[in-house]
Amino acid sequence: MTSLFDPIRLGDLVLPNRIAMAPVTRSRSGRDGVPSADNALYYAQRAGAGLIVSEATNVSPNSAAFELAPGLYSPAQTNGWRRTMDAVHAAGGHLFAQLWHSGRVSSYALLDGREPLAPSAVNDDLHLLQAYGALGNGFYTRIAASPARAMSTDEVHRAIEEFRIGARNAVRAGIDGVEIHAGNGYLPHQFLSPHTNRRDDEFGGSLVKRARFLELVLQAVADEMPAGRIGVRISPFAGYNNAIDPHTEDTYAYVARLLSATGVAYIHAADTNAWGGAPDMARILAILRPNFGGAIIANGGLDAASGDALLASGMADMVSFGRSFIANPDLVERIRRGGPYNAPDPFSFYGGGARGYLDYPELATAR
Repeated sequence: MTSLFDPIRLGDLVLPNRIAMAPVTRSRSGRDGVPSADNALYYAQRAGAGLIVSEATNVSPNSAAFELAPGLYSPAQTNGWRRTMDAVHAAGGHLFAQLWHSGRVSSYALLDGREPLAPSAVNDDLHLLQAYGALGNGFYTRIAASPARAMSTDEVHRAIEEFRIGARNAVRAGIDGVEIHAGNGYLPHQFLSPHTNRRDDEFGGSLVKRARFLELVLQAVADEMPAGRIGVRISPFAGYNNAIDPHTEDTYAYVARLLSATGVAYIHAADTNAWGGAPDMARILAILRPNFGGAIIANGGLDAASGDALLASGMADMVSFGRSFIANPDLVERIRRGGPYNAPDPFSFYGGGARGYLDYPELATAR
C-alpha cells in the first residue's frame, strides 16, 4: 500500500518521498522581483520535501497580483533563482518553479499605471479579485483590483512567449522543472473559463478554443525542457478570483486528456474551496484520474492522515502541504514522528522580513 514515505518517479526524477511543498506566496523578494539570500535559505530549510513547488513566479512585468513576488523574466531574477537552486541542491532537494501570469487579477498601482490584461474586459466582479500590496508602513494588505483590458491577439501570443522565456530562464537557473499555474483564476484559468473568456477569435468560444492558450503555453514550455519536467496546477471548482465554469466536469476532463497527451509529469490538483471549508477533492480526482495518465498531486485541506488515505486509494500519487510547510521547515520529519507541529502565524504570511519566514523552530530547537 502506497504511503507518504514511498519514493516516486516523476518524469526522469526519482523523489525520496511523496510529500510536496505547495506553492505558497510569501512576497519577500526585492521590488525588482529578484530572489534574495533569505529566499534561498527559506527553500533550503524545506528541502526535505520530495518536491518543492516554488511560490508563484511572474513570467511578465504585466503579471502582478501580489507585490514583492519573484519573477523569472530578467537576467537578475534568473541569477537570483540560481542562488536559490544552489542552496536547495546543496541541501539535497528538488524544486520546480511555478510560472505565473496573473492576467486581470491586478491593479494599476502594481503595474506602474498600466491596465491589467485579460482574455476579455470582464469588470463587473472586481470586488471578488484578490490583489495585494505592501504599504509604506511595512504592512501588507489587500488592495482594489483595477478594470482590465482585453488582450489583442498579438498580446495573447506575446504572453505565450513569456511563458517560454520563463521556462528557458528556469533551465538557465538550474531549476529542476516548472509548474504552469493554470488555476486560482489567473491567466490560463481565465482563458478556460467562459465567464472570463468571451472572445470570438481562435482563443474563445468553444471549449477547444478556450483551452488553446494553455495548449500553446504547454508547447512553448516543452520546447525548452522535457515534458517530464513540466507540471500543471489546476483548480477546477475554485471560486477564488471568479474564473467560474458552468460545465466544470466537461472542461477539466478535456484539460486532463490534453495534458495526458502532452506527456507532462503531473497535474497539481488544488482544492482551493477547501480553504473556506467546502472541499471538492473527491470530485476533482474523479474527473482527473480516468483522464490523465501521469502523476496527480493533491492539495488543499489535507493533513498527513487524509493524504496517506488518498495515496492508499490510488486516486493521488503525491500530496502537497502549504501552511504546514510555512510553519514547519522540517515537516517531513515531523510527519514521520507524528508531530509535534508549529502553528502558522497568518499575520506574517505576506511581506516583511525574517520573522515568520526563517525563524520557525525545527524539532531539536522545539524540544
